[in-house]
Amino acid sequence: MKTKTTNHKVSAEIGLRLDKALVGLLSDVSRNHIQKMIDDGYVFVNNELVKASYRLQKDDVINIVHCETSESTLIPEYIPLDIVYEDDDILIVNKPRGLVVHPGAGNKDLTLANALMFHTKKLSTINGQFRPGIVHRIDKDTSGLLAVAKNDLAHNELAAQLKNHTMRRIYIALAHGVIFEDEGTIIAPLGRDKKNRLKMA
Repeated sequence: MKTKTTNHKVSAEIGLRLDKALVGLLSDVSRNHIQKMIDDGYVFVNNELVKASYRLQKDDVINIVHCETSESTLIPEYIPLDIVYEDDDILIVNKPRGLVVHPGAGNKDLTLANALMFHTKKLSTINGQFRPGIVHRIDKDTSGLLAVAKNDLAHNELAAQLKNHTMRRIYIALAHGVIFEDEGTIIAPLGRDKKNRLKMA
């Protein structure tokens, strides 16, 4: 089995436990899988094996070993889907929180893409064999509706609607505290979380 190693120099993660830092760096990998990667010796710090509880220090480099398998196809898997609409060209699926949209580092299976392949073989091919039908995505820990293309013509049309903002998307968030106004507009810059650079706030 071939492997490749990626190296990450610690900056915003200084002071964090190794396992907590990896949750931020590998956002599409489950906590259980991260723990297994550490336990099985696929994660090093400064090329030395350390425990998950290791506190990262300035100038530390996290070394992550990725296994490259010969598998080149997406495996259909039965995962219950909440499909709210479907016709010959598209389907709208309600993605639950905790489900990764498509395979990535550490997530080769149990994704929405695997479930879609089990549900139907008619999916667009524009985004490659590991993202069949996937036109857009939402984060693993976000729930919501996703439009899936069942052919390339529908994919191009949906992508154009997203680009031109003719497809309306509504996001709902929970607010903590006392809200005095019934409605309003929040005008504030977006920035990366200091502890988790993959999150925006």
